[in-house]
Amino acid sequence: MPLEMLKTHAVHGGTLRYLRHDSATTGTPMTLSVFVPPGEGPFPVLIWLSGLTCTEDNFTTKAGAYRSAAEHGVIVVAPDTSPRGPDLKGRAVADDAAYDLGQGAGFYVDATERPWAPHFRMETYVTDELIALIDAEFPTTRARSISGHSMGGHGALTLALRHPELFKSVSAFAPIASPTRCAWGEKAFTAYLGEDRSLWDVHDAAKLVEAGAAKGVFDDILIDQGDADGFLADQLKPELLVEAARAAGQTLTLRIQPGYDHSYFFMASFIADHVAFHAKRLKA
Repeated sequence: MPLEMLKTHAVHGGTLRYLRHDSATTGTPMTLSVFVPPGEGPFPVLIWLSGLTCTEDNFTTKAGAYRSAAEHGVIVVAPDTSPRGPDLKGRAVADDAAYDLGQGAGFYVDATERPWAPHFRMETYVTDELIALIDAEFPTTRARSISGHSMGGHGALTLALRHPELFKSVSAFAPIASPTRCAWGEKAFTAYLGEDRSLWDVHDAAKLVEAGAAKGVFDDILIDQGDADGFLADQLKPELLVEAARAAGQTLTLRIQPGYDHSYFFMASFIADHVAFHAKRLKA
């Protein structure tokens, strides 16, 4: 679909664009930001998935990723976290009142339950429509990696593990490691995927890693987690990823960062490491 330019900025020698398009997948307008580094390209791509309550703007304005992206010659794409609009067909306003369900909380799955199913199809949006759109409209090498934060960390891990042919590498900041075993995930999966918990496991990063989904595909998975994160014990549970990787014989690097919380100050402190991690693998 044609991209509508909303605004553009020069940054670190490259160009940052805010864009909107009519999505065939969600049936709604979708917004995103795209940073293109200086030079003619083509460039590899890093897709960033944000967390609960976020739009494409949170990462774009707060993470400080573009200096590193310019240095490494990487396009950075940050889509919104869900479809939006006051009149989504089949969706009652009451169903969308909470911060952790509905708009701003797509969880990067394709909903199968009403009223969410017609529009909340974020897995297909990212892995099919968004990738095709970026490759068609920007000078890409068609090599790409994926990263994200919190709900977006869950999305980055599960989309990479479910679609390994699409991505060269994956990393995450404070991901929801096992949404089938935390309140955020249980609420979202019940609403989007239904009561049958056996259908949830294929969207659980820890269970996918334990089943060997990353084995022989990703040489390493980089996770950063702050030890002062208020969601660490109850919602994030990174130890489940470590246990899963150990059981599967998968290399996974979990860095516990002392004193860091769940905010974008944490991401801004270590985003350069993640850009370099992906750049190395994208250009191998």
